[in-house]
Amino acid sequence: MLSFDKIVNKMLKNWWKVFLKDDIFEIVDPERKPEYKNQVDKIIYRLKAEWVIISLKAGVYIVPNEDDLKLNSIDLLERYYFKLLKKYIVFYAGSDYFISGRKSLEFHMKNFEVPEKIFVVTRNINKKLTIWNLEIIFKTISWKIHGTKVNLYSKLSEFVIIKNIENSDFKISCLELSLIESALVNDTELWVPVELLSKTIKKYSSIFDRELFYKIWKFKFSMSFNRLKEIAKPIDRELYEVFLDIIKKNGWLFIWEWLRWF
Repeated sequence: MLSFDKIVNKMLKNWWKVFLKDDIFEIVDPERKPEYKNQVDKIIYRLKAEWVIISLKAGVYIVPNEDDLKLNSIDLLERYYFKLLKKYIVFYAGSDYFISGRKSLEFHMKNFEVPEKIFVVTRNINKKLTIWNLEIIFKTISWKIHGTKVNLYSKLSEFVIIKNIENSDFKISCLELSLIESALVNDTELWVPVELLSKTIKKYSSIFDRELFYKIWKFKFSMSFNRLKEIAKPIDRELYEVFLDIIKKNGWLFIWEWLRWF
């Protein structure tokens, strides 16, 4: 077990990181001997008392700089949100994840604001974390194929890219998959972000990989393609025809659900 001064020095050398209680235990005793685990709470209390660390939330800490100490708890959380998000993703899902849906599409549109809700698709984790008024939702995606429930993580992870956000690398849905996911309505997304979808189509319609749309359709995003068809119609006729062709090939032409947009 390290001395308190050595613990402080190690913490200060990692001032840009977000720490969970388990991370501090590893600093306190790199060998992680069970007999020292009950000392961690006492050491955290002393580190906080001497302003070496401060809490973002229960069990989550940072080594603050002078600017951090001037912030209220909400603004402080927003400043460190993406570091905390990456910490939670690695803790719960390891490398088997990708950020999906609306926030993924916003990342492609250069919107890096902290979201009220973010979806992280995983191989086998379903969990919701609430931090103040923010939600991080880990979820699996499955579909019935020929009557058998199939986990789609490995299939959809083929359509993933790496995006650097606030100096952390995140796996997110590619542009085309993000567009399709954002047009979904389900129990956690009750409305379609028509303005975001329209702006994305206007900006990127000339560079969409049309072949990816044909590859992704087989995972049964039927209502998404119907909605995207209508949104694309006045913006890009050729893209509209692509969505219409996908729908016709699969018998997915539905009556437009105007009331579910809002």
